[in-house]
Amino acid sequence: MKRLEGKAGVITAAGSGMGAAGARLFAAEGAKVLIVDINREAAESTAQEIREAGGVAIACVGDLTSEAFSRGIVAQTVEAFGRLDFVWNHAGHPGPVGLTEASNADIELALTLNLRSVMFSTAEAIEVMRKGGGGSILFTASTSGLVGSKYSPVYSAAKFGVIGLARSLARAHAGEGIRVNVVCPGVTDTPMLRTFVRRPGQVDDSDKDLESLVTQRASASPMGRPAQPEEVANAALFLVSNEASYITGVALPVDGGLTA
Repeated sequence: MKRLEGKAGVITAAGSGMGAAGARLFAAEGAKVLIVDINREAAESTAQEIREAGGVAIACVGDLTSEAFSRGIVAQTVEAFGRLDFVWNHAGHPGPVGLTEASNADIELALTLNLRSVMFSTAEAIEVMRKGGGGSILFTASTSGLVGSKYSPVYSAAKFGVIGLARSLARAHAGEGIRVNVVCPGVTDTPMLRTFVRRPGQVDDSDKDLESLVTQRASASPMGRPAQPEEVANAALFLVSNEASYITGVALPVDGGLTA
């Protein structure tokens, strides 16, 4: 039997990178998936790829900085599939480079996409899951939510907040059959990594092209390479599935030993 057979849920930022890899994997394991992304072409491409492989997926396009949209994705999932078994709050934003130079708008955007928006979708999901007898809520944080980032302090602060939120909710709702966990990717081969490696001081970029910078940044991992999006998706699948039925409140690093 497939690991998510008969289940349905929503994944945000599923148009590319780790979110898309997760959507493809969850669908291959039997889940019906609402693909949320701000990029219409990316969302529809992921959904179409899943359907062509024999899975069930619907694209949902919108801006998660909107409270109404963040809350509404839960209702859209229930309307589309008749149930809600999981929510993977994956969307994020790299935020400003430093704090002293950051504008209020920069900080607000980073905090909203990394932390506030997940509160809205999760609040709605808890109400639905409570009535349905339980479910699984997953957040994407980062190794920067486990150890401070000197290059991205606002991002790091938001991701620490995500982990604190998840642990609090895990304790509050365990008795209702609602599990809440976090996956914490390290250096992962995604478009956002290309943003991070260009930040001043993070790597020696005096004479390196972008992909060389990625290789240099990945060398910080004991495994000496970046994670592939599918490797993070595998960890997410485990945490969402019934195989993790006694696991809640966990922040799981997928970082090649970086935080060890």
